[in-house]
Amino acid sequence: MLLNDLVVATDAVAATSSRLAKVSALATALRELREDEVATAIGFLTANPRQGRLGVGWRSLAGLSVQHADEPALTILEVDAALSRLAAADGAGSVEARRTELDALASAATAAEWDFLARVMLGELRTGALEGVLLDAIAKAAGRETAVVRRAAMLSGDLGETARIALFASPEDLAEVGLQVGRGVLPMLASTAGSATAALQTLGTAASVEYKLDGARIQVHRDGDDVRVFTRSLADVTHRVPEIVQTVRALPAHRVILDGETLSLDEDGAPRPFQDTMARFGSETAAAVALRPWFFDILHLDGRDLIDEPLSTRLEVLDEVAGSARMPGIVTDDPVRAEEFSREALTAGHEGVMVKALDAPYAAGRRGKSWLKVKPVLTYDLVVLAVEWGSGRRTGLLSNLHLGALDPDGEFGEPGGFVMVGKTFKGLTDATLRWQTDHFPTIQTHRTSYAVHVRPETVVEIAIDGVQRSSRYPGGVALRFARVKGYRPDKRPDEADTIQTLRGLLRG
Repeated sequence: MLLNDLVVATDAVAATSSRLAKVSALATALRELREDEVATAIGFLTANPRQGRLGVGWRSLAGLSVQHADEPALTILEVDAALSRLAAADGAGSVEARRTELDALASAATAAEWDFLARVMLGELRTGALEGVLLDAIAKAAGRETAVVRRAAMLSGDLGETARIALFASPEDLAEVGLQVGRGVLPMLASTAGSATAALQTLGTAASVEYKLDGARIQVHRDGDDVRVFTRSLADVTHRVPEIVQTVRALPAHRVILDGETLSLDEDGAPRPFQDTMARFGSETAAAVALRPWFFDILHLDGRDLIDEPLSTRLEVLDEVAGSARMPGIVTDDPVRAEEFSREALTAGHEGVMVKALDAPYAAGRRGKSWLKVKPVLTYDLVVLAVEWGSGRRTGLLSNLHLGALDPDGEFGEPGGFVMVGKTFKGLTDATLRWQTDHFPTIQTHRTSYAVHVRPETVVEIAIDGVQRSSRYPGGVALRFARVKGYRPDKRPDEADTIQTLRGLLRG
């Protein structure tokens, strides 16, 4: 397939607000793919090249000055090979090697193709071709049931491979995609409730009330002595966390998939700040600060898939396996007891509690009402859209953040885009200000005299006192007394809280 075929398809997707039209345009392109082109095409359509990090930033692309091709001739596999060479460039001479490769690629591409490729490499292909839309398009192109395609993608954690199976394998092969020990599964996600009492009222029955740690999400797979640890984004960090590997090897199981969180403790056994945990979690070298895992769910045990079992069953199995690594929790339908347990979690230094429906299966990759997180202060994960230069003591530093909430269905703009809901410069330490000033120019899209506008990829946890109606912002809602709690490098922008969630806080 020519690269231009994907450019035409994404232009058609960007030109319409109709989900059906987007799906149709993508499905038409997908039907023309060869089997060996599928993974590459899906990577381009999601601005997530299969090579991962390419070592190419905005500055590299902005510095190019070439004559583009007049007519489209590049194939997607030729581009894929060029990206592989970019990703492989390392060591002495790598900067020049990347520049030479980029020059050649840009010269071979038409202006429209290069614009497309630049946005793919920078991860900002904002066309409304969200994963959900693309999943529907894969199902339409392959003539498969959407629910089956979605489940396969969730359980495999690999949209490209799911597309290949749907398009070129049998319906039985697609239906048989399931849990596989050693292969990451998209994690189940939680919505927010104002209190443990409100969460119980939402669920309407007895629930599991568990500690909510201020740590990093982990998913651990064990097959005999082989243990793999994944982040919430399914990055393999096994080599960074030998203490977690050791803990899991000691559990009474041969093949198991566990879901949980990890954090580091201080000398008194109290949780260290989130930033300390993330610094240790992201380190490639050994550190004195140890991470301890706590597990709150189990998806597989010794040949038995548990993902479709109710939480009540999964917790019974988890109790047999996790031992002291089991997340503290209770089962209750009593709001008084739930609030008491919530206070116990806070007293122990944790964020709050999770309240979970006992009859719910594990909905991989979904954010629903079966899991509800309760924190004493309203906190939301938002995305930085721009940063203003500071004044006074902050002159020369990037300070005031422009904050956006996810708009998954395009109710207030582009599907999958972000709706601005407020600004804040509060809660920023000197160290964070210096980090912002170094970081955001590396992902800028453009500048004005007062702000650096950036790719919407940096997630920040914001504490607020509530929201208020606003005619200033397109979503009709503005944050009240927003302050920065901390950046969340463990979260993707598509995991940010939605504008609909914030609007749900409005009263009257």
